[in-house]
Amino acid sequence: MQYQCINKEDWDKTIEHLLLSYTIFASIENDFSIDYELIQPGNIEKIIYNKPKPVTPLKSFFLPVKENVTSARIDEKPRIIMGIPNCDIEGISLLDDMYLDEEFCDIFYSDRRKNTLLISSDCFGIQEHCHCLAYNIKPYSEKIADLAVIYLDGKIILKVLSENGEDFIKKIPSVFLPADENLESLIGKEHLAAESLLNKRNIGLPDYKKTGELIKNSGNAIWEKYSASCVSCGACATICPTCTCFLLIDKPDFGKIKQLDACQYPGFERVAGGDDALFELHNRFRNRYMCKYVWKPERFDSIACTGCGRCIDGCIGKISKNEIFMELIK
Repeated sequence: MQYQCINKEDWDKTIEHLLLSYTIFASIENDFSIDYELIQPGNIEKIIYNKPKPVTPLKSFFLPVKENVTSARIDEKPRIIMGIPNCDIEGISLLDDMYLDEEFCDIFYSDRRKNTLLISSDCFGIQEHCHCLAYNIKPYSEKIADLAVIYLDGKIILKVLSENGEDFIKKIPSVFLPADENLESLIGKEHLAAESLLNKRNIGLPDYKKTGELIKNSGNAIWEKYSASCVSCGACATICPTCTCFLLIDKPDFGKIKQLDACQYPGFERVAGGDDALFELHNRFRNRYMCKYVWKPERFDSIACTGCGRCIDGCIGKISKNEIFMELIK
């Protein structure tokens, strides 16, 4: 793995200079949460590193809640998105499989992907519902992203993960090779500490494949039980890094609006004749887990749940899918 270093002061100056040619979003912590903010000279020092995780999933930068797909596209400045946890980086892998398909490539998604440099952030801690490691996803990136950023001892350490990342590094004159021979060992200790926290927090949670088998073979009783407190708000799907169902809405003058949809909404599967296979709430509720743990893995190489835990964080009904899976395994 190739590492490059830069002093934090020089890094902040580099970001300010990059604002001339890039639109930059990075994770910033406020009184309530961590989330991406548009970076300007005045908030560069507020960027946080190695602390999970932004409320907004990475998919929102590539699949807007609403967009007109028949209007002329506008050329935009290249983008940098910084501070991405690896659960979101792994999630973008599934989106690439879906939206960059050779036969049905989404040109809007494709243009945004080509126009964006992804800088992930190694997680040196966890949040309450993080469970990426249970699905064999590390709390740090080794692929898919272009760079990974680590902040240690007053220095920014950049881990090169792609050719785009390597080309980008060449534009930064202040970078230097690390002099500390123990650097990789120090980073490794932080990684192991985060993994240890994840393992302790999620003892007994079934892995991704086992979870799919449990869901596939489950009866209605457990879904009726847990869906009783579901209000069909769709928060679990809309905040998920990999849920991307959408509607195409016809507008006057042949306009077409692509709008985010969710399988938890009433009427999601209702057809013109009035039939609705997911009319009953417990069927809608189970449908989402079938999609994530059974159907998508059968269709794509990438997994459809990366263990970010946002669906648990955002649930108005206080439903924890991990509690469901732990009950199913008994």
